[in-house]
Amino acid sequence: MPVKSWTITDVESNQYIDEINLAAAELGFSGDNISAQKKTLRGGLSDGVDVVSLNNGKLAIDVLPTRGMNIWKAWLGDLELGWESPIRGPVHPKYVPLMEPSGLGWLDGFDELFVRCGLESNGAPDFDENGKLTYPLHGKVANLPAHKVELTADSDAGELRLTGVVEESRFHFAKLRLTTTLTMKIGDPAIYIHDEIENLSASPAGMQMLYHVNFGVPLLDGGSSIVAPIKTIVPRNAHAASEIENWASYGAEEPGFEEQVYFLELLGDDDGNTETLLKNAHATQGVSLHFNKSLLPCFSVWKNTTAREDGYVTGIEPGTNFPNPRTFEAEKKRVVELPPRKSIAFDMKFEVHSDEKSVQTAEDRIAKLQGDTEPKVYDEPQSDWCA
Repeated sequence: MPVKSWTITDVESNQYIDEINLAAAELGFSGDNISAQKKTLRGGLSDGVDVVSLNNGKLAIDVLPTRGMNIWKAWLGDLELGWESPIRGPVHPKYVPLMEPSGLGWLDGFDELFVRCGLESNGAPDFDENGKLTYPLHGKVANLPAHKVELTADSDAGELRLTGVVEESRFHFAKLRLTTTLTMKIGDPAIYIHDEIENLSASPAGMQMLYHVNFGVPLLDGGSSIVAPIKTIVPRNAHAASEIENWASYGAEEPGFEEQVYFLELLGDDDGNTETLLKNAHATQGVSLHFNKSLLPCFSVWKNTTAREDGYVTGIEPGTNFPNPRTFEAEKKRVVELPPRKSIAFDMKFEVHSDEKSVQTAEDRIAKLQGDTEPKVYDEPQSDWCA
């Protein structure tokens, strides 16, 4: 059967679909739960946000073209993946004051499962010598709308694909394009993400990318833990250092908890491929991230186990750099330099584990990557890693 495609948004050709509902047969598949939908949210902070919902018969996701093609939430049966932010979202970018003087305006729209941070910068706010904001928290791409979105159903390959194009450009400054393709294989509890970042300029450009992947209840609970093949781990600050022995485990809700961040260098196979796992307290459910550490060499763990109503959440975050201010990361040579009209690509697999056996299989893969290597654990911040 031929590949079917639908243009959801194409600003250049003035195409836009406000709503679409496609069942399995219309997509070219057989199965009760396979579907693709597009809707536009109305009212409140979500007014005008486009949502594309994909269901491959096993896993369902909501993608937000209005917010940099981020993934809002995912569902595997009764298991909801994401977190409960204090924000009533998803939030339209017009309500997010990215360049407010504190540099923290990005937090006004933060409530997604899968968030890209970049493209020009991705870390903590950065300021010039006069205290003026130069780079806001986590960059701009998560609050930029896609100007082109296409849905593809490939029955021969057994795949649903959603492609979006987002540009972060400014006259006299960087001109970067993200082209992302999210692929779901029918009946597979995983999302495959392929991101290509292109420098559209005739001049070189620096870029950074960090994938802020966030989980709250029910996957995150007291006793949850992260499993990773570790070469080196460094606490971001003295507060994180005070709990270095417990960096991989999570406590129950604790009102007033002060966030803790740990920076890691991971081990991988001969090709640089690696995997990390977040599992619940009973090791009966979990999520793995598969990526290449040669391209995403810096891994961050953010622990924010405060009260649930204040945002009980953790972030597991592969990146080109650590989320320090861009100026600091540039000094440490952790900014990717893209030549004129050249690009770089990142691939990630987001795999959901719904039973003990699947979780154990993931742990076994990670143990194989760890091998006999003894992790180097620092008990205080390191000047080359931490701003």
